[in-house]
Amino acid sequence: MKSCPAESFPGLNALPFLRAAFLQRCPGVDVITDRETALSRLSTLHRATANQLGFRDQAFACAEQVHGALAVRVDSAPREPVPGADALITASAQICLAIYVADCAAVYFADKKGRAIGLAHSGRKGTELGIVPRTITALRDQFGIDPSDLRIQIAPCIRPPHYEVDIAAEISRQAHSAGVDDVNDCGICTASDPESYYSYRREKGRTGRLLALLALKSQAELDPP
Repeated sequence: MKSCPAESFPGLNALPFLRAAFLQRCPGVDVITDRETALSRLSTLHRATANQLGFRDQAFACAEQVHGALAVRVDSAPREPVPGADALITASAQICLAIYVADCAAVYFADKKGRAIGLAHSGRKGTELGIVPRTITALRDQFGIDPSDLRIQIAPCIRPPHYEVDIAAEISRQAHSAGVDDVNDCGICTASDPESYYSYRREKGRTGRLLALLALKSQAELDPP
């Protein structure tokens, strides 16, 4: 089975109880179409890549992604994307959180003590509405996680000069203001690397989607044989 190229982030890889990945452009897939058709064409490759990366037994939990500021706790994988949500949080190792992006930022949230995780879709509007601090608050309210215990990772997203707003810089500022000291930004611009990334702006809306994945490892994976 073919798969998509994928990248990971050192700060997340350093946490032994996590599995995280960011799926890049899938070669050979025609995505010059609308979003839903593109996602349908990519779905088999996305699932195959996730399986190869170790997410084999975890169902995807997806958000509707309406460019809003709603962060929702999920304890089991929903059959449909969670309505109105742009961020999901969980403490379940049975779930793989999944967010689709193509210039917007995927933002990973990891409790450094391993209690819970979160994944957010933060474009220009969602960033302005505060989806990142809302997710930080949700992790505190739902799982008792102090912001100082979080590690945040910002994935590749569009940046100046290809975009008039520095989304990543604002996300970082908001996270620090919310009490998170450990904020990491990969620094990569999706619009500047057409070989590796889809870009909604560069490709005028007719393109594929990159896929951010984040999951807690099961206790069986963590326990020594």
